[in-house]
Amino acid sequence: MSKYILKKVLIRAALLLAAGFVLYWLLFLDPRNPNETVLAKPVILLYPQETIDVSVKLEVDGLTSTYPKYDDGWTVTAHPDGRLEVGGKNYNYLFWEAENDFQPDFSTGFCVKGEDTAAFLEEKLAFLGLNEDEANDFIVYWLPRMEGNPYNIISFQTDNYHRAAPLEITPKPDSLLRVFMAFKGSDRFCEIPEQELVPFERVGFAAVEWGGCEARR
Repeated sequence: MSKYILKKVLIRAALLLAAGFVLYWLLFLDPRNPNETVLAKPVILLYPQETIDVSVKLEVDGLTSTYPKYDDGWTVTAHPDGRLEVGGKNYNYLFWEAENDFQPDFSTGFCVKGEDTAAFLEEKLAFLGLNEDEANDFIVYWLPRMEGNPYNIISFQTDNYHRAAPLEITPKPDSLLRVFMAFKGSDRFCEIPEQELVPFERVGFAAVEWGGCEARR
């Protein structure tokens, strides 16, 4: 056997071995549960009209990460500029993430070209009521996961999200906005009934949350 043929045989064997390991890992070692959804980077922002102490509690299954640490709730000192004090440190928001069996609702929504995702989010997030800083943080986090897809099917979750992750804030805000986007990539354009979005008006003590999830195709 010539050295050239032997080299080709060894390369092919190595590729087959690598492919077999990847398949084995996906089938038996991958820690992700294919039936679970990651509720990614929901963040809670508080805008009281005066500096007050606020208690924030979540009822959500499968919390995987929080910052600052969630210890049966957060107790914070909230300032009108949005600054939050916890344990003598300042934070911009309260972060949490969870993995559970949440099932996004795609009965209505939007099918958007990947290359048009940034413009779409700028328009819809402004309509929903996020300010420029909030929308910028949202887009910077989600855009890299979306713009490379040929299309994205997008739906903003409402009642089903509220049921999956009830939020209790004391004292109760005068206005509460929870923007939670679900999306899944698609190789082609899909017809979907357009979702009717409801604008948000900030009144008095306002609380805002934004986050999202990528649904499995």
